[in-house]
Amino acid sequence: MSGAPVGQTITGTTGVAETIGRRRWLVVALLFIATTVNYIDRTMLGLLKPELSQELGWSENDYGNIVTAFQFAYAFGFLFMGWLIDKVGPRVGYTIAIAIWTIGHVAHGFASSILAFISARAVLGVGEAGHFPSVVRASSEWFPQKERAYAIGWVNSATTIGVILTAPTLWLCMEVIGLGWRETFICTGLFGVVLATIWWWVYTSPRQNLRVTADELAWIEHDPPESTQQIKWGALVTKREAWAFASAKFLTDPVWFLMLFWLPSYFSSTYDIDLKVVLLPMIAMYLLSDVGSIVGGWLSSRLIQRGNSVNFSRKITMICAGACVLPLLFVSGLENMWLAVFLIGLALAGHQAFSTNLLALPPDMFPKRAVGSVIGLGGFMGGIGGMIMAKSTGLVLDATGGDYSIIFAVCTSVYFIAVLTIQILSPRLAKADI
Repeated sequence: MSGAPVGQTITGTTGVAETIGRRRWLVVALLFIATTVNYIDRTMLGLLKPELSQELGWSENDYGNIVTAFQFAYAFGFLFMGWLIDKVGPRVGYTIAIAIWTIGHVAHGFASSILAFISARAVLGVGEAGHFPSVVRASSEWFPQKERAYAIGWVNSATTIGVILTAPTLWLCMEVIGLGWRETFICTGLFGVVLATIWWWVYTSPRQNLRVTADELAWIEHDPPESTQQIKWGALVTKREAWAFASAKFLTDPVWFLMLFWLPSYFSSTYDIDLKVVLLPMIAMYLLSDVGSIVGGWLSSRLIQRGNSVNFSRKITMICAGACVLPLLFVSGLENMWLAVFLIGLALAGHQAFSTNLLALPPDMFPKRAVGSVIGLGGFMGGIGGMIMAKSTGLVLDATGGDYSIIFAVCTSVYFIAVLTIQILSPRLAKADI
């Protein structure tokens, strides 16, 4: 069970003692590293926005169009990548995804026009769309239901580690080594090359891994057995359970994208600091979000282990997570930067706690063979929502002279709407009839 020391004998909900090995946590470590690289590549443009806007003459709407291109490609890429990962498995599918997003990342170093940046972001978006379907599919292969949210929470926490490490990566490349922004994009592409190589070499399913003990394999597979028959898209998209997940992604993913792509610009314009040089605010905010990711996964897993239903455990945790985002209402106009850092960090923690539990829902409601496709559908909807948010944010900021009040107010409401939507479409989080 989650939280037990590695190798310790523990008692499951059946009352039968089970010896738990540790090989599955190596998979978590590998996915943690992969997520870190994914978010370094995704975040670099946001931190470089003030410099590139000045050098290349971008308006807020121009940048909004570039972000929208990423969101568009990311959204539609999810549909393909989710299907691909279910078809060929996470080992092959994720290797392909890493290769595509690395090509897109490096292409930023050769871009000059808005169209060139849009193209580079589109390739990056298609590749990165394969990340979370791979994470959740691999987690569903290696972890039983009662432990899965905790594992996903640790992996999801790496999104913020990636964001935190982007600033020192840029500082090292540009300030210490003396590279320009173009060379920095090209050199950091090596992260993706190394990652793809390690993933291909290390990852297997539990039954193919010779280092998984019989006891650990029994623990991983102790959930009820599932059919291996392939599920077609036509059957999947008719299920209310799939749309419960997808609707929540549509509503909440845009908040994370907003923070990812506009937060550096917000601090630059409001407090006259450069987050790729002044690292402490970014570190503080995203460490808080890391805590939210891990605690959110731990809380719902703990509630399940204490005998509560999966339905109650996931939903009550998501409601509490949404409440943590409410302080975002008071950020706009704050003169004290560190108070703003704390409130934004608390909101990010709430989002990550919510996201961790949301990502645990597809394996709760669908068999493993459909998880990648369901994540793909949700990612598609999240990308569409993010695209709407990106375009709207650029227009609102241009119209209001950079006032974020309306944008932050919208962000605080979507989590409660998302839980209500899930409750309407899947009131018990029961397995889909498929």
